[in-house]
Amino acid sequence: MEAGPAKGADPVSGPGPAKGADPASGGGPAAADACAPARPAAGARTPAPARAFAWSHNDALVAVGAAAVDLTGYTLGAMAEGRTLTVPALALLVAAGLCLVIRRRHPLGALAAVLALGVLLNLATPPVPHFGAALAVALYSVARFGSGRVAAAAAAATVPLSLLGHSVDGSGPDSWLWGLLGNTVAAVLCAGTGAAVRRRAREAEAHRTLLADRAVAEERRRIARELHDIVAHHITTMQLMAGGARANLTHDPGAAREALITLEGSGRIALREMRQLLDVLRAGDEPDREGTPPEPQPGAADLDRLVTESRLGGTQTEFTVDGPVRALPPSVGLTVFRIVQEALTNARRHAGQARTRVRLTYRPAEVRVEVTNDRAEQASAAAPASGYGLIGMRERVALQGGTLEAGAVHGGGFRVAARIPADAAGDRGRAGGEEEVGHR
Repeated sequence: MEAGPAKGADPVSGPGPAKGADPASGGGPAAADACAPARPAAGARTPAPARAFAWSHNDALVAVGAAAVDLTGYTLGAMAEGRTLTVPALALLVAAGLCLVIRRRHPLGALAAVLALGVLLNLATPPVPHFGAALAVALYSVARFGSGRVAAAAAAATVPLSLLGHSVDGSGPDSWLWGLLGNTVAAVLCAGTGAAVRRRAREAEAHRTLLADRAVAEERRRIARELHDIVAHHITTMQLMAGGARANLTHDPGAAREALITLEGSGRIALREMRQLLDVLRAGDEPDREGTPPEPQPGAADLDRLVTESRLGGTQTEFTVDGPVRALPPSVGLTVFRIVQEALTNARRHAGQARTRVRLTYRPAEVRVEVTNDRAEQASAAAPASGYGLIGMRERVALQGGTLEAGAVHGGGFRVAARIPADAAGDRGRAGGEEEVGHR
């Protein structure tokens, strides 16, 4: 498009003085894309379309760089041929480079302006088939920020327009034909590079969106697990206590009073655990907010409370701890607590007051928890289970790299057993102050 350094120069060379230079050298597509604004991190929100192609300081640098490269090539070519530099020609080169400032928001407009200024330059000076840096970046930008069809049409139109104003001069028709071939190759390379970068950017954006969607889905599942375990356990306890209080209200007021006290305590604990869950969620969104830190989540040290609640609900519950007791990492301790909580809730819901046994076993490389209940003496009047409890337990254990077994046992009853990796050496350094659980 723009005048080159000398007649007979390499038609696909850059605007620099040397022959055989790369067609898009000195400010070509690669350099332009390297100056593009950084993409948002994984999981970040995609910018609005109006802002995606907005002007930036990097575009100004690309424009100045392309203009400088084309000016250098034109000046060296004129000096080699003994031609006088003219102010209009230099102004046209500078204007063509500065058009790249709008290459993101209006890529086609930038390309059209660069082509028009190139034609004027070819008409005002001795023309040489040449593909300058400004034209290379403009065509690359059309392919990078436009559609594939637009890029193909722009590349097809760029080749003849970049040669407009050229004529077969004294060097013979071969020079013009080589210029046509060189500009065609350069146009294909620039458009192809832009299309490839656009495709890679779209794939990266799709991958970021997928990761963000997965993170949101995982967070929803985590919240659903916590809410289910908290609400289902305490609502079941409160339901049983309310039923017991109603049944004993007339003939055993003392038992009714104890049931109401347990019901009140279960409601209070449910509210506290809900606040703990909300504190944890808010702490993740507002890490720098002032105030007291969120209360620690329950762990293995709180199993005594679950067993006590089960006993107060009328269920004969045994609790045994085997192995050297040690503090567990908070995530492992919470998993153990939720498994026992959900298993006891299911036992009360489906087996009534059938005998239930809880066993916590510490091993050097893992911790095991098992909850087994006998067969119910009579069918429970509780509502059928949704199955979310077992799903939540399996998800919790899987997140910790463990295994969970749940099913009926011989002779009736139900058994839940989990094995969770918990290295003793690592636990001493990672445990977040969880108290040791005692034998019961």
